[in-house]
Amino acid sequence: MNMYQFFEQTMEKCPKTLFLVRENVTFEEFPKLVKARAATLRNAGVVPGATIGVLAHNIPEFIVSLFAIWYLGGKVLLLDTNLTSMEYDNMTRLVDCKFVVAEKSFFYDAKDFEFFDIKTQDVDIDPDLMPYPLDANDVATLSFTSGSTGTPKIVPLTHFNLIECANSFDDFNQWFRPGGILYGFLPLYHIFGFAAGFLAPLHFQMGILLQPAINPKLILADFKEFRPHVIPSVPKMWELFRKKIIDGIKEQKKWWLVSFVLKNQVWLKKIGLGFLVRKIQNTIKAIFGGRVELMIAGGAATKPEVETFYNQLGIAFIQGYGMTETVGPFCGSRPLKKRIPFAFGKPLGNNECEIREKDENGIGMLWVRGHQVFGGYLNNDDANKESFDERGFFKTGDLVYQDKNGELHFAGRKKQVIVLDSGKNVYPDELEALFLDIPGVKNVAVFEHVVQGKTVAYGVFSVEEGMTKEQLAKAVAEANKKVASYKWVTHFAMTTDDLPMTSTQKVKHFVVKQNLIDGKYTEV
Repeated sequence: MNMYQFFEQTMEKCPKTLFLVRENVTFEEFPKLVKARAATLRNAGVVPGATIGVLAHNIPEFIVSLFAIWYLGGKVLLLDTNLTSMEYDNMTRLVDCKFVVAEKSFFYDAKDFEFFDIKTQDVDIDPDLMPYPLDANDVATLSFTSGSTGTPKIVPLTHFNLIECANSFDDFNQWFRPGGILYGFLPLYHIFGFAAGFLAPLHFQMGILLQPAINPKLILADFKEFRPHVIPSVPKMWELFRKKIIDGIKEQKKWWLVSFVLKNQVWLKKIGLGFLVRKIQNTIKAIFGGRVELMIAGGAATKPEVETFYNQLGIAFIQGYGMTETVGPFCGSRPLKKRIPFAFGKPLGNNECEIREKDENGIGMLWVRGHQVFGGYLNNDDANKESFDERGFFKTGDLVYQDKNGELHFAGRKKQVIVLDSGKNVYPDELEALFLDIPGVKNVAVFEHVVQGKTVAYGVFSVEEGMTKEQLAKAVAEANKKVASYKWVTHFAMTTDDLPMTSTQKVKHFVVKQNLIDGKYTEV
């Protein structure tokens, strides 16, 4: 099938079910919007095989335009809303994109392509305009890698890749149910939001509640009004919600009681106090609307205490792992009674993985193969030769290890591993997680740097106003004691500015390092 046929299959199962929740559009009503938009785009010059950019926040026209482009036999270039006009010019040029469907706020004087207002009133449906017979192996979307390595690559994903990603969520079918509501505030242009916030609900005949703004007040209002069942988000957002909830309970002087009940709920239920546990759980769950059954985290590792907190509320919490090259979630954790922190689980669906070149700690390179894995970077033979082996496995560039439950854990990016002069490896993720617990530290980047001819693990700290060099130095020294001495960060700099981030809130280490070299940070 292609993606439009995939939608039709879902529609036949549940025609009266809401698909776009806020807009009150059912599955059987949605194709009318698609066909009208397809007629409009056809009149504007879109032809089969064309690459059409989509540049917008999470609005219904985004999804309508996706299907309209596929209906016409086109390919969708997913564009990050946080980039500059120069970057858009470069990306569209590299994939020969001459037409970008966008919100007017993104318009500028582009020389090589034409903008189309995504809010344009569509023409009437053309009864003679039939869906183009795309093949499952035709390219459906084009995405550029996040740029965290400094060198963007173009990732073509086929209709087959997308549909197989949707099917892989069957591993979690106890939470994804027909007629349920998934909260979609992760950006659809990013592969995590695209997979968990669009492909999964489409597969399970769920409604999508789109939210274009990352605004806590609007999000909480949505939770109260629409009461979603499944909420995907990035770890930082889950940490924020947890902190707000705990701070609010502490203001009422009740956290001692709430924390005691949540931590000891098993034996409290055994002695007949289950009603107290349920009362506290339901009171907190009401913040999310009261019906949430599943929370999904992706894009980075979630702190153990955050995952534990939501599990204690009776909410399943899943950590996913994936890349643009694997249509997002390739692995997913399972709720286990004795989970080991930071595990991101096992391969989903028709996917498999291998850990190669393990060191003495069992840490090695993750290679993956399966229906979700793309066929290769666009027009980049050198990268493809480096990334694929003769058996069709793709080299992720990520270092992982496997725990006794068989679940995988992230140990760092191969390119970010710091190799000291002694030959020992230092993993930045481990140290960054350690330093993020320091009060007053907003964010931190640890990377390899040469100081006085010696290779060291160097840290750049983003701190809150008021923190002094002396305070930071003392806190870092204390934190260093928690790890082996060869891992210690003894050279670092500080700034009160936010560190440069990707659209998924990952620190751009190579930009931070260049800023350091350029003297933009105060060395301590």
